[in-house]
Amino acid sequence: MRKIFYDFEVFKHDWMVVLIDYDAKKGKVIVNDSEELKKFYRMFKEDIWIGYNSRMYDQYILKGIFLGMNPHFISTRIIKDNVKAFNVVREAYKIPLNNFDITTGFHSLKQLEGFMGSRIKESSVPFDIDRKLTEEEIREVIDYCIHDVKQTIEVFDNKKEEFESQLALIEAFNLKMSMFTKTKAQLSAFILGAEKQGNRGDEFNLVFPDTLRIEKYKHIVDWYKNPENLDYSKKLEVDVAGVPHIFAWGGLHGALPKYKDEGIILCCDVASLYPSIMIEYGYISRNVTNPLKYTEIRDTRLDLKRKKDPKQAPYKIVLNSTYGAMKDQYNPLYDPLMANNVCLAGQLLLLDLIEKIEPYCKLIQSNTDGLFMKVDKESDIDLIKDIAKEWETRTRLDLEWDVYEKIYQKDVNNYIIIDKDQKYKSKGAYVKKLNNLDYDLPIVNKAMIEYFTKAIPVEETINGCNELREFQKISKVSNKYMYALHGEDKLPEKVLRVFASKEEDAKGVFKVKTEDRIEKIGNTPPRCFINNDNIKNEKVPDYLDKEYYIEMAKKRINDYLGISNRKKKGKKEK
Repeated sequence: MRKIFYDFEVFKHDWMVVLIDYDAKKGKVIVNDSEELKKFYRMFKEDIWIGYNSRMYDQYILKGIFLGMNPHFISTRIIKDNVKAFNVVREAYKIPLNNFDITTGFHSLKQLEGFMGSRIKESSVPFDIDRKLTEEEIREVIDYCIHDVKQTIEVFDNKKEEFESQLALIEAFNLKMSMFTKTKAQLSAFILGAEKQGNRGDEFNLVFPDTLRIEKYKHIVDWYKNPENLDYSKKLEVDVAGVPHIFAWGGLHGALPKYKDEGIILCCDVASLYPSIMIEYGYISRNVTNPLKYTEIRDTRLDLKRKKDPKQAPYKIVLNSTYGAMKDQYNPLYDPLMANNVCLAGQLLLLDLIEKIEPYCKLIQSNTDGLFMKVDKESDIDLIKDIAKEWETRTRLDLEWDVYEKIYQKDVNNYIIIDKDQKYKSKGAYVKKLNNLDYDLPIVNKAMIEYFTKAIPVEETINGCNELREFQKISKVSNKYMYALHGEDKLPEKVLRVFASKEEDAKGVFKVKTEDRIEKIGNTPPRCFINNDNIKNEKVPDYLDKEYYIEMAKKRINDYLGISNRKKKGKKEK
């Protein structure tokens, strides 16, 4: 089975598509020729077609052309009028296509090009041009389009596991290849045989777990029983075990703010919390015709996991995507009552655990499915595990344990915990583990990690690095703005790779909403230079301002440590 990468560019009077066979490394360009496109499609229609945002755009341009529709009309309705593609090309289902969309989160392809260190290429040919393109313009657009397809292939190479997991799902459950175009949540619904139901109107008819044994914090349970609080906008802010917590309609969240400590940091996580609750308490979507199917999938996955068999992966996907699908009104699994029951049970059962172990530790954090706590001596670990064992037996949930030595915690969503071997677990934008498709201000991230894990001064990390890509800040100007400025110079790109500059006459970068409304682009240096070329092997120039990155790293470290970054200024003002 071949992988065909493709990308359409559509103008008022012209369209073109670049197609590249991943395996054969051969490409084809088609301009305004629907018959040639049909011929290519017939040759490869059984294969998998891969694009960036192809699920909601490119596949509908292709299908629309085959259905005799005007591609510019389709494109305008999708992009400018913000109409869902399936409502524009209503007969798209008649044209089968095994489409796979490699889109990642909220990033555009241009941003990913930036992260990867590639050239951020923009076409100078305006998409709203009201005439036929010249031959020169067509050549430029084709060049631009080829670049985008090659970059899409590079994105694919950096996240092959996404594709492979989709393929594994198809194969594990003997699905047709036409299902490739579905999301994981849609596939999960199909695998579980979910049949969409109308709104039952009972999403707050909550069922509390019959295994709950809460006494000290009974007022929190009562909060959920109060009809006045059956509202997604309501939340309860309350101290639990000396830690400020929020109870609402998402996962449990509580943390000691600006907290650092070392010693014995004990962490526990509930294994597969939401899937386990759905199985043990019968909170699976009521749209699933055979709920035992979900349990069978869980048992198969656990069996394969014990054998260290990689074939367990697709089963895990189904288990983990089901809860989110239960909250999605467009998914056949949609059942807000059961989603609320799962979430409620998760919060209260974890609260139950906190209540039981609270006398024997200092709680540091609670977050959805796990706890961080400080204990005084090693013997306390066994004591807490014994107490937790009763909770595990009673609730039919399993805990997994880890021990760390240091913690730096800004808040519940920003922390780093470090074990005796300097291995760490982190959460939050400042200290997250980076990859090729998420590579923004990497040197600041690395300086912070080195500081927290090895006590290496940030100056040493930053001054010792001479790879230009490590200092990049990728900034995107949204479509709400007309264009970007570097000082007073209008820029052709809306995605910029920005670096801090020591040059006195260097300017900042801005975004223009209207001629009278110009705003600084957030989190960019006051003086900077832009390099949107390929910088994968580039060294830093002597005018790069490393001090800017050192100061940023120090400020972010201070945020974690609870040290005010305005302290010096305050002294002067006294």
